[in-house]
Amino acid sequence: MRLAEGIVIDKDKTFGALKFSALRREVRVNNEDGTVSDEIKERTYDLKSRGQGQMIQVSIPAAIPLKEYDYNAEVELVNPVANTVATATFRGADVDWYIKAEDIVLKKKQSLSRSTSQQAQPQTKGK
Repeated sequence: MRLAEGIVIDKDKTFGALKFSALRREVRVNNEDGTVSDEIKERTYDLKSRGQGQMIQVSIPAAIPLKEYDYNAEVELVNPVANTVATATFRGADVDWYIKAEDIVLKKKQSLSRSTSQQAQPQTKGK
């Protein structure tokens, strides 16, 4: 079975709160002769996932500017997809999972609820 588009993820249920850790690596394009070029293909970042209970690695395209968020800044993934790479072995195959996303962005803070904002305003006396 081949999933050409990967496995679409419900990011809230799968990852829970995500916190930025650091840039893990940059993957570079190979030249025709097999040497490594200066062109970056994608960047992989370490994110702390409350839902997974561990650090996860997420790759985003190099066309997206380098992310230099504060350590532990709350972030969210834009359109994450999980996929696999299988390597044949003597006993069968080893399978590695990877996660890609279109971008990693700072999570927007929830605005105050309407009732909270109304309580903060002074009340005027009726006529």
